[in-house]
Parts: sequence; C-alpha cells; structure tokens
Amino acid sequence: MSTSPKRSAPLIVHEQDVLAQLRGTQDRIADAITAFAGTMTFVYLHALWFAVWIVCNEGVLGKGAIWDPFPFGLLTMIVSLEAIFLSTFVMVSQNRQAARENVRADLDFETNVRSEVWSIHIGRALGVDPLEVEKRVQDLLTENRARMNGTAQPPKET
Repeated sequence: MSTSPKRSAPLIVHEQDVLAQLRGTQDRIADAITAFAGTMTFVYLHALWFAVWIVCNEGVLGKGAIWDPFPFGLLTMIVSLEAIFLSTFVMVSQNRQAARENVRADLDFETNVRSEVWSIHIGRALGVDPLEVEKRVQDLLTENRARMNGTAQPPKET
C-alpha cells in the first residue's frame, strides 16, 4: 500500500468570502443607510416630515407650535447636514462597490488563467496543437473587433 501524499483540489476563492473579510461594521452601517435612503419610503417620510414641519411653523396649529418661523432656518440647516451625511454614505458605498468590482476582476482573471492552463494541458493530452488553436482564436478576435467597430468585411462566398 503506497503512502503517497494526497493531492488536494485547486483552491477556488469565492467572491463572497473575500468581500466578507473586507466588510466591517462601519461598512454595513453605511450600506444600510444608503440602501434605505434609496427607497420611496425614505422619500415619503421626508415629504411627510417637511409637510408637518411647515404646517406647524406656519402657525396652522397655533402660535405655540411655532419653533422655526419662516424662512425655516433650522429646517434648512438640518436638511443641509442630512445631505452632507447622505452624500458621504453614498460615496462610502460607491468606494466599497469599486472594491467589490476589483475583487471580481481579480477572481475572474484567476479563473481565466486557470481555464487557459487547463485547456492547454487537456489539448496537449488530446494531441491538439496550442499554437494552431491560438492562431484561430486571434483570427476570431480580430474579426469580432472589426465587427464591433463597424469595419468588418462581408464574408466571402465560396
């Protein structure tokens, strides 16, 4: 009985695992705020809040209910501060999205390299010439790029 070391399967890194390691409590909070701020519920709550604020401060409920008379300086300051914080949360979330896209691109690249190496080894085992295959791939890519750029020649009829 041979005691040769077992070979393990290639380590495949999953995007969610990498992203979970990058995501801290502050990131989760920023994502939650940004997600809520991008809903219609957020819009409705603000519309209601502004309406109540303006109605109260116009004296509709009596002079005792006025705490921020027209031109609503306190409301303006609160809304300005909220806009500053919300824009910051959006930028934080956008930065995290950019980091996610970088992780995905790196993992895609690794997957592509792994696939190419496997394809070459399988092709060689089957007796396929990798240089011939690569020439055909390059021809197809050139033809496809020409089509995308609108400079493709119509196919020749034989």
